[in-house]
Amino acid sequence: MSRYRLTVLPGDGTGREVIAEAMRIVEALEVNSPLSFDVTEIPCGGQYYLETGEEWPEGSFEHCRDNSDAILLGAIGWPDAKLPNGDNAGAQCILGLRSGLDLYANVRPVKLYHGVQHKVHGIFSDIWESDLVDMVLIRENTEGLYHSLLRRSAQAAIGSKDEPIRIEEFPGLEGEVAWDPRPISRSGSDRVIRFGFELAARRESKSGTHQNVTCVDKSNVLRGCRLFRQVFDEISEEYPNTNTNHAFIDAFTMWLVRDPEDFDVVVLPNMFGDIATDLASVLQGGLGMAASANIGDNHMLFEPVHGSAPKYAGQGKVNPIAAISSVQLMLENLGVRHDDEDATICGEILESAITSHLSEGGVTTYDLGGDANTVAVGTAISERYKALLNEHYT
Repeated sequence: MSRYRLTVLPGDGTGREVIAEAMRIVEALEVNSPLSFDVTEIPCGGQYYLETGEEWPEGSFEHCRDNSDAILLGAIGWPDAKLPNGDNAGAQCILGLRSGLDLYANVRPVKLYHGVQHKVHGIFSDIWESDLVDMVLIRENTEGLYHSLLRRSAQAAIGSKDEPIRIEEFPGLEGEVAWDPRPISRSGSDRVIRFGFELAARRESKSGTHQNVTCVDKSNVLRGCRLFRQVFDEISEEYPNTNTNHAFIDAFTMWLVRDPEDFDVVVLPNMFGDIATDLASVLQGGLGMAASANIGDNHMLFEPVHGSAPKYAGQGKVNPIAAISSVQLMLENLGVRHDDEDATICGEILESAITSHLSEGGVTTYDLGGDANTVAVGTAISERYKALLNEHYT
């Protein structure tokens, strides 16, 4: 029997609602599989800041760092919750963890399930081949345009002070200038690109389908991207049996919508990855279906990517499948990291539960054309999951 330490950060708004359904899945695991979890829930985010003047309780970062095998986050962000420096309150809870725990690979699966309406073409996926859209976008998570904010958030999380950033001059610009540095390093590029090739190898081994790895950048213009592509090409030589491709970000966004079936694993610098992954979510039915993993060498954090959606908070109408799929990613990565066959199997069974729920016409929320509430969808999938777990383990 495997026992894991799970830290849960419900966050703000609808994040709290979808995390409740994700925890319904964790409870199903505890009762119906060999896995068990020591769960610690920590309040955090913009709402908590408005109530207490703190983004999360003292010692929260240290707990996440020292006492967690995995972290599950709902969403961060609330209107009018601002720090004195203008940053959004709660940033240290997510950005501080990404930077402070060195979670360098942001993993965004993009898969269109049968029975889910495709937001671009307006038809249903059961008309097409099941593998039409099945890719993973891997965004570098600690460098690039977000580096300064990530660093500030990490320093706030661990209680250190900001260090001054050197001010530069910009010839030809007059008046007030706001700017952000965009550092891209060889070491940061190497590890996230290598992660992409290793993930492609695992996907190929699991599916039997040959995988392509695509590097997306703007190396025709930007020096940081030239380094990113150079590192990609160097690492690709270590994987001679893996097909590789290159794309500039502007062309990639067109191809992503026009020919999504051409992509398997995609690696991107931070800002380009942030934009492209949200665009890609429409290929799977919208942000309510978009799960993510933040992976480092020693820590892991999992979250739906849809945000706290304050205008829907308290209505019980948002889609919990992204949060549930984030649990699936958690199980998959616990299996890889700890060589835990049961975690891997439980992740695969959860994927089957989600797949069968959607393909067999299970209840859905408004964003997928249904009228069910958050709890109804979460309950239906968890009950299906329990049945499949019992079938496997009894």
